[in-house]
Amino acid sequence: MSQSDNRRHLITLSNPRSPISEAYRTLRTNIDFSSIDETMQVLVVTSAGPGEGKSTTISNLAITFAQSERRVVLIDADMRKPTMHHTFRASNRVGLSSLLTRKNQLEEAVQETDVPNLFIITAGPIPPNPAEMLSSKRMTELLELLKSQFDVVLIDTPPLLAVTDAQLVASKSDGVILVMEYGSVKREAALKAKANLDTVGAKILGVVMNNVKRSKADQAYYYYYGN
Repeated sequence: MSQSDNRRHLITLSNPRSPISEAYRTLRTNIDFSSIDETMQVLVVTSAGPGEGKSTTISNLAITFAQSERRVVLIDADMRKPTMHHTFRASNRVGLSSLLTRKNQLEEAVQETDVPNLFIITAGPIPPNPAEMLSSKRMTELLELLKSQFDVVLIDTPPLLAVTDAQLVASKSDGVILVMEYGSVKREAALKAKANLDTVGAKILGVVMNNVKRSKADQAYYYYYGN
């Protein structure tokens, strides 16, 4: 995939006045108001299966948070099939795996993007044991450190039904957003994905339904948000 192909998914940058961009801002607002008593600072975005749009969703959501003048870090925790370094045209030489193995320091892994206030930590070199690394004490310590330096920490994970990675990260988060493709995801898969999150005590903030056809001429993202 070319850089231009990856870039076009960032509609909140290319067309900030579009209905889809407005939907992302609505999602951001709903997250802000999703909890009165608790701060929603560490957020996981995942899906039941592959190809449902979770990485596109979290990338655009990260941009809208940054556009609201908050300091945001986006972490690619999909250390099996990473994509964020392509999306944001960044180096993947040093990333999350480098931090969890203590090969590099945080300042070496955090990269600026073209979007003011938005930083990314790519997945880094693909390790042989992603699940063990994500469940480690080092991952917990890293998230605590990032919370002290950023207003919002967004984490992209592999699909829930493929591997245990998403569950492990979700258990360390303040909330989870589940992305599903309308007309594609099966009811059984959706229920299994929710059950997997419930098992680890993750707080599900809501569900994003992708690619709902609103009219013959207009296909956009539609968000259902709620517990």
